Amino acid sequence: MRFWGFRVGMLIAILIAVSMLTFGAMNLLGDPLFNILGPIAGDTENPENIVKIQAAKEQFYLDHSLPERYGRWLGDFVTGDFGVRFSATGQPPVSEVIKERLPRTLALSGMAMTFTLAIGIPWGVWSGSRSDTIRDRMSTGVAFFFVSIPNFALAVVLYYVVGIRLNWLPLRFDAGDPFWQRIHQLVLPAISLALPGSAVYQRLLRTDMITTLQEDFILMARAKGLPRRHILFRHALRPSLFSVVTLFGINGGALLGGALIVEVIFGIPGVGSLLVESIFRDDFPVVLAIVMILTASFVVMNFLVDILYSVIDPRVRR
Repeated sequence: MRFWGFRVGMLIAILIAVSMLTFGAMNLLGDPLFNILGPIAGDTENPENIVKIQAAKEQFYLDHSLPERYGRWLGDFVTGDFGVRFSATGQPPVSEVIKERLPRTLALSGMAMTFTLAIGIPWGVWSGSRSDTIRDRMSTGVAFFFVSIPNFALAVVLYYVVGIRLNWLPLRFDAGDPFWQRIHQLVLPAISLALPGSAVYQRLLRTDMITTLQEDFILMARAKGLPRRHILFRHALRPSLFSVVTLFGINGGALLGGALIVEVIFGIPGVGSLLVESIFRDDFPVVLAIVMILTASFVVMNFLVDILYSVIDPRVRR
């Protein structure tokens, strides 16, 4: 129980620390009032502008101190209220914008994670069981090729080759299309995210599989005449997954970060494109909300990795 209590406490502490740093940075990097009203924010001589400035300060709580504004924002954030956008009307609310865009990013990331595991784990098992053969060397070369390419660079290559030249998969995402058609439109972006990650999984799992296949219990299983596939996936895979599980927690956050760029390349109206738009507009509440959502996703994913550790090896909880 103390193990899980400590983990949950660390999770909450990290989220609070990131929220404080991000909130402070967002409010110190620029003048929120100027982002809301534009040039008239500096005109304190015109009576009409003075009224607008005072109304904006009251609406966005800019007449309060920074700690008071942070406390108000944090209280609203934990209830799902991300505040209002920095605009003359403050509409639509940040939570409504993210509620519309987030499912598309989650669908892309979830599909990419599925492809990563579906490709990387069988690839690593296959390569590890054939170590030092010609096929293993070719597999290792292909893995190094994909590891060396950032997912957004691979997305550009696949966009041109698979989408434009070969016309195998759709290039653009249309939020108004039927569900399965939208899923089909996410396949190419998801592959762009998955291939570099699956190559990393292949490299780690191959190394661990080679070590595991030399253990005595594997030799015993072979002596009993068990089928090769049974030995690989029932006996050798589970003790070889620690490195993959660790990387999954780290790579999950990186995958979300990569998804933000890939969304822009393929025109997916998700959180990534929203973040780019908000940065150019200096819409700090939107940027802050997205940063916190990404941070929470990364931290929670690593918390789930700890749970998987305890499932694979219960000694971790001691």
